[in-house]
Amino acid sequence: MTKALITGITGQDGSYLAEFLLGKGYEIHGIVRRVALEDPEHRMWRIQHLLDRIHIHAASLESFASIFRVFETVRPDECYHLAAQSFVSYSFEDEYSTFNTNINGTHFVLSALREIVPGCRFYFAASSEMFGRVRQTPQNELTPFHPRSAYGISKVAGFELTRNYREAYGIHASSGILYNHESPRRGYEFVTRKISRGVARIKLGLRSQLPLGNLEARRDWGDAREYVKAMWMMLQQEQPDDYVVGTGETHSVREFCEKAFAIAGLDYRDYVVREERLFRPAEVDVLLSDARKAREVLGWEYKRTFEELVSEMVAHDLELESRHASAWNASLSPSASRSW
Repeated sequence: MTKALITGITGQDGSYLAEFLLGKGYEIHGIVRRVALEDPEHRMWRIQHLLDRIHIHAASLESFASIFRVFETVRPDECYHLAAQSFVSYSFEDEYSTFNTNINGTHFVLSALREIVPGCRFYFAASSEMFGRVRQTPQNELTPFHPRSAYGISKVAGFELTRNYREAYGIHASSGILYNHESPRRGYEFVTRKISRGVARIKLGLRSQLPLGNLEARRDWGDAREYVKAMWMMLQQEQPDDYVVGTGETHSVREFCEKAFAIAGLDYRDYVVREERLFRPAEVDVLLSDARKAREVLGWEYKRTFEELVSEMVAHDLELESRHASAWNASLSPSASRSW
């Protein structure tokens, strides 16, 4: 049975990847911070339904010793390094922890892998944010990087570390330059989930406005479940390499708002408030993928539409917020009060 080690298994991508690999018959091991073990209900909600089928190990990307111990224990056949401080806006507030987690963490994982299981295949979660102030549109594997945030810079460093371990030490190490990918499991701090949740709460009368930053920023938005398949495909190739993964379509934040509010029968112009404080110090205006190499070499094809993704996220949050509202109202009812 093939053993896979996933860093960041509690995140959106990690949870979907774990499900996908379990379907392939893999033995799954995941790295989580110790604090997650102490509060699994909140910190491991995306993988609660998988906990009896996977193996969880406590470690920190800031501690080489703890990463080394996990590799020594698991000795994986494949390693998917997804863990990172991945919220771009936060990277402007705390560059130091972003660099420490994203650069040193990647270095620690690669070093432990090389030392203990040099035959293990390695995947690095790179990002379209590495392109930043783009020099060509669309972007492919040969487009120069010009990152515009500490997050983007840290991902460039991780990408170069991965390539160096491939070229210098013969590690089967590949990077997926993934464009924005979303789902109902997206974190609330990301703009797409902020919008879908905002729509749901406005529709239910729980709030009256949705503050957002740059509505004209354009992104190549896809479904995270389709992207984890590409990760796996990269590690099944005879030769390691780097691949751009995206839909080849770009849509603005404004378009996302328009479609999301329309699904709930609302006009986004009545609720969205533009706030300067939510703009990035250095904006990335447009990101658009040229995923031809992934299609031709991996055989990967993206199969969902932008409209389907937005609709699913809004429907999910409408149901979720309705349940929360019902539970809250029930807790405030006279009968509930008497039960105390």
